[in-house]
Amino acid sequence: MLIAHSLTKSFRLDRGELRAVDRLSLEISPGEVFGLLGPNGAGKTTTLRMVLGLLDPDDGYAEVDGYRTAVDPIAVKSRLGFVSASDGVYPWLSVREMLLYFADLYAVSPEIANQRAERLAELMEITTLLDRRAGSLSTGQRQRVTLVRGLIHDPPVMLLDEPTRGLDVVGVQTIFDYIDHLRDLGKAVVVCTHRLDEAERLCDRFGLLHQGQLRHEGTLDQLRESTGRGSLVEMFVDLLRSSVQ
Repeated sequence: MLIAHSLTKSFRLDRGELRAVDRLSLEISPGEVFGLLGPNGAGKTTTLRMVLGLLDPDDGYAEVDGYRTAVDPIAVKSRLGFVSASDGVYPWLSVREMLLYFADLYAVSPEIANQRAERLAELMEITTLLDRRAGSLSTGQRQRVTLVRGLIHDPPVMLLDEPTRGLDVVGVQTIFDYIDHLRDLGKAVVVCTHRLDEAERLCDRFGLLHQGQLRHEGTLDQLRESTGRGSLVEMFVDLLRSSVQ
């Protein structure tokens, strides 16, 4: 389970202070895919960085599987998987070497790590790539390797930041299948994206983030009822228009 309680973060700029995240609270349960949605600059990545412990909040806290980021950051990191649009593979290692390296960082035994690597590679259809140098892979292949890397330590919570950015149709479908697998495994999943059409297909529940504030939260049917709009795009157009009036 992932809990955020009143997370707040500001940055000092030349033109003054920017409140990037403003008292954000949410809760994601095991087996649930939650879409944290918003345009660029809405505060999505800043929120993830606070959950990951890469940024200290000015106020509030994040809690992962019962551990607070500020109190026990190592325990939190061991219970999180993170996948972003940047693949982050080590080009001079083979895929297998890289996966085992990350497993070792999380104190996964070599025997279990090898078993997981084989099983996840089969799931993501990269078995034939395990002994290839990571730097020789295509963009789509590297993305699949990154997805396996995020699960190698079997974390209960997964964070995905713009996971479909730059991918073709086949790559996007791979992400969709991967998220369905995470749901089946009972992972609590957060997907940060500005691709609202994809979010409608992927997520069980949504949080609409604008100017650092969580403006709406609920299932698609709940959001339709509360906003009077039929799609996430229409809901965000209303938010954007209201902010410039």
